[in-house]
Amino acid sequence: MPQGQAVNPIVNLFPLLLIFVIFYFLLIRPQKKQEKERQKMIGSLNKNDDVVTSGGIHGTVVNVKDKTVVIRIDENVKIEVEKNCIALKTIKAGAAS
Repeated sequence: MPQGQAVNPIVNLFPLLLIFVIFYFLLIRPQKKQEKERQKMIGSLNKNDDVVTSGGIHGTVVNVKDKTVVIRIDENVKIEVEKNCIALKTIKAGAAS
């Protein structure tokens, strides 16, 4: 390499920028999309929806409040959980979507 030439600083930053772009499209963007869908699902909870909590408890929504949901898990057994603890809404076996 000749003595008088200097490497452009942008060339040194290119691999770092490339790694950031790869991380964004493979990790950050899909995670944000998944979180938006989850928030939409939590916002659409209604009475008689079958749900599963993040702790693995299966139940049916009895009452929806501002920040919590009352879930019936068995006859005469109801629990109140935070809305953000609802992992997913299940579809009943005989129901069509």
